[in-house]
Amino acid sequence: MAIPHALVIPFYGQGHVAPLMELSHHLADHGVLVTFVYTEYVHRHVTAALPENFCSDYVGRIRLATIPDGLASDEDRQDLHKVFSAISNTMPSFLEELILKLREKDEPKITFVIADMVMGFVLDVAKKLNLPRAAFWPASSWTLTTVLNIPKLIDDGIIDQNGFQTGNKLVRFSEGLPAFKSSHLCWVPFGDAKQQRIFFKYLQSCGNSVRGLSHILCNTFEELESPFLHLINNVIPIGPLLAANKAKHQPSSIWAQDWSCIDWLNQQPSSSVIYVSLGSTTVLSRHQLGELAHGLELTGRPFLWVSIPDLMDSSGGTVYPEGFMDRVAKRALIVGWAPQKEILSHPSVACFLTHCGWNSTMEAVSNGVPMLCWPYFADQFLNQTSIIELWRVGLKLAKDDNEIVGRDEIKEKLELVMNYKGMRERVANLKEKGKKATMKGGASARNFEGFADMMKKGNMSSLEH
Repeated sequence: MAIPHALVIPFYGQGHVAPLMELSHHLADHGVLVTFVYTEYVHRHVTAALPENFCSDYVGRIRLATIPDGLASDEDRQDLHKVFSAISNTMPSFLEELILKLREKDEPKITFVIADMVMGFVLDVAKKLNLPRAAFWPASSWTLTTVLNIPKLIDDGIIDQNGFQTGNKLVRFSEGLPAFKSSHLCWVPFGDAKQQRIFFKYLQSCGNSVRGLSHILCNTFEELESPFLHLINNVIPIGPLLAANKAKHQPSSIWAQDWSCIDWLNQQPSSSVIYVSLGSTTVLSRHQLGELAHGLELTGRPFLWVSIPDLMDSSGGTVYPEGFMDRVAKRALIVGWAPQKEILSHPSVACFLTHCGWNSTMEAVSNGVPMLCWPYFADQFLNQTSIIELWRVGLKLAKDDNEIVGRDEIKEKLELVMNYKGMRERVANLKEKGKKATMKGGASARNFEGFADMMKKGNMSSLEH
């Protein structure tokens, strides 16, 4: 029997590369050869972030490959119009060329393709080359529901043809499901009107690319999101995607991780540390950055703060309040990027001040860490709703009349999260449910094993309609 060989390709962002690398670990554990495809731009950053002695054959069944993203090395990859135009118009030909080259080599041929759903064109290329294909959705199944229901949202008058709200209305997809504000549709809180329209049109295209697929893999589990999973016939919950990663260093972080924070955590009392990370894209003004710093200082508690300088302050460089670093030096550690899964699993961590990205949300739930929510854009607001209203394992921060989260608000909410016994019990319960889901015989484990076995046996016709 031929060795199954998967081509796996993520979108270029940190929140996409990491979970698809975790997925690749799972596939490798099930005897699948994986070719993991980066853009050249991401590969340069990932490679630079790895230790000098890193070996690309660290897993044995995971190989790395690159393709151009169609942009010059110095072009702005925060410009959505440039990024999505390049992805849609130039990358398909580069990917097709890569697959054809791999076919010519004397090694196991590509037998199927797994694409980040946000790279919908990959699915179209695979179809053109007659390769079985499946999609991976890197966010919540609730967010996936909104993307797949774009035609209904337009027909119901919730949004127009460009994705803009026709008013701030409540959206509910079926009886018994929670309603949410249309302003929390993931493409609405996404920059200015031009960016919103571009992102919406791109997501709409990606949604069209998965129509007819029998399998959309999703990093979630049944007991966490069952109401939404039941709305999507072809979604397969296989999360939490955490346990398969056996390597301390892996080529999935776009920034170098500062592992010294683990040694620092080892010196802190149990359940004492506030962990702060607002993700890889959040931008704070100098004023807001100062309020966050003061709020953390006012708690009087130890804190570990992940702060990427060029993303935390739009004025160019992170600037902390005068004297702040000296005042907190004995009880705080500030790093540029860190191994988050290891941090959240550390016994000294008591709570997580988070932007509510889906990976961060899943990692917090999987480690039983309550959250204080500070969403920034895209699906993060809908994730906040799940955290606070559905699972009741976190609290939200309130902004003042100037759209600033003040230092007193930060201090008070952190104290509430750290001392809320019921919240800690609920998130500990979700942790156990997530653990059971991925253990042998658990629902997510069965789902993944069934999918992997189908690929290994060559029964690929059931992968798509």
